Order: sequence, then C-alpha cells, then structure tokens
Amino acid sequence: MIRTILTVLYVFLFLTLGLPVMGVEWIIGKFNRHAGDIASLRTVQWGFKCCLFISGVKLDIRGLENLPTEPDKPALLVGNHNSFFDVIIMYTLFPERTGFIAKKAFKKVPSLNLWMMRLYCLFLDRKDTKQGLKIILKAIDYVKEGISIFVFPEGTRSKDGKMIPFKAGAFKISTKTGCPIIPVVLSGTADIFENHLPKIKKGNVVITIGEPIDPNSLEKEEKKHIADYTHTIMEDMLVENDKLLENKLNNQKALEAK
Repeated sequence: MIRTILTVLYVFLFLTLGLPVMGVEWIIGKFNRHAGDIASLRTVQWGFKCCLFISGVKLDIRGLENLPTEPDKPALLVGNHNSFFDVIIMYTLFPERTGFIAKKAFKKVPSLNLWMMRLYCLFLDRKDTKQGLKIILKAIDYVKEGISIFVFPEGTRSKDGKMIPFKAGAFKISTKTGCPIIPVVLSGTADIFENHLPKIKKGNVVITIGEPIDPNSLEKEEKKHIADYTHTIMEDMLVENDKLLENKLNNQKALEAK
C-alpha cells in the first residue's frame, strides 16, 4: 500500500508544482511552437518515468524504431487497452508530438486537463456521436499539422486482456490524411493496478510497436475494413507479446527460486 500512497502523492505534487513550468513552456511556444510543445512533452515524459519508477514498473520494449521521429511525418498510433497505465507508459516513449484521444471525464480533472491540452489530447464523449465526429475532424487537423494521434479503438478497457472489436471511426484519421497506422500492443499493464484495486503493485510490461501500415497501399476491401484489418494484425502481435511476457515472468521466478 505504501507504493500506492507514494505514487498518488507524487502525481499530485507533479500536477501542482508543474504548473509554473507549463507557463514557461507556453511562453517558449509563443516564439517557437514546436520547441514549446517538445519541452512540454519532455517534462511529462520525465514525470511519467518517475511515476513508473515509484510504481515499480519495468518495461521491455520492442520496435521503438517504428515510432514517428520527424515533425512532418505524423502517424495514427493504435493500441490495445487494459489499464490506466497504458497511457503513462506510452507517453514515455514518444520522440515527437503526440496527442491522445481520452474520455471526456479527464477534462474535469484540474491541472491534468491543462497538461493534456498542452500535449494536444482530445476529450471524447462516447455518448455523443456528433461531438465524436468533431473530435475526429480535429484529430485530422492535428495530423495535417504534423502531430501524431494515439487512440484505443476498443473504446474501453478490456477486462480479460483480449482485444475488443475496434470502432472504425478513429481510422478515418489515417484514411483521410494518408498517414500510416502504427499498431502497438501492451501486455502486463492490468497487473500493475486494475487486477488488484486499489493497490499498485510492481510488475513487468512488454510492449511491441509494429511496423507502420500504409493505408494507401492496401487493397480496396482491406482499406474499406481497415479497422478489422488492423485488429487482426494486432491480435497476432498480442499473442506473441503475451508469450514474451510469460517467458519473462517464468525466468524471473526461476531466478528467484535459486
């Protein structure tokens, strides 16, 4: 429970004491937008890395070279969703500006909402179809400006680790802009928090970032059903990812038994 208390306390202090830093980065952005945006991203990345350290999370990352590294070559990143920690983990990895489509509820959290907006996050009301369309159109505008977008197309967290069918709307961000889709799978994140609420427990997480999918190179039917096409690819990736995590845990237990 001590780990949980320390993590919560740290997050509170970061969100509170980080506000003056955000102000400085906002001023930098007035003179150089990209520099200000990257400064905010690096600040949040540092904060999230500290949070993962306190939480005892160890990462095994594969495919980092597939993430966008240039400001004029954004992508739609698509991930499976098992835990609140999915976002914290992923944000520590982004080389370039990346916004995240989040639940509307996060917009009501003081300080956190300001940081999220600084990072080009968008707040989605899943019950409002019209508002959802506006969010997708805004995300398309961001991509045209060189900002990548990260989404969880399942729409909610999986309860058993298996992927829920994807909602197709978010994939318009790729088909309307021509930006690549980068599939991302995470294994082990639910074991940090969701599987034993309200405690945070240390654990291992395996992440695989797949090769980009070019929407313009797909066959007509594949592009028409691009959500299902991506889901199939990610299901195969997740099977391998889960095996990697299982092997890692078994090796760890074997070492501890010696």
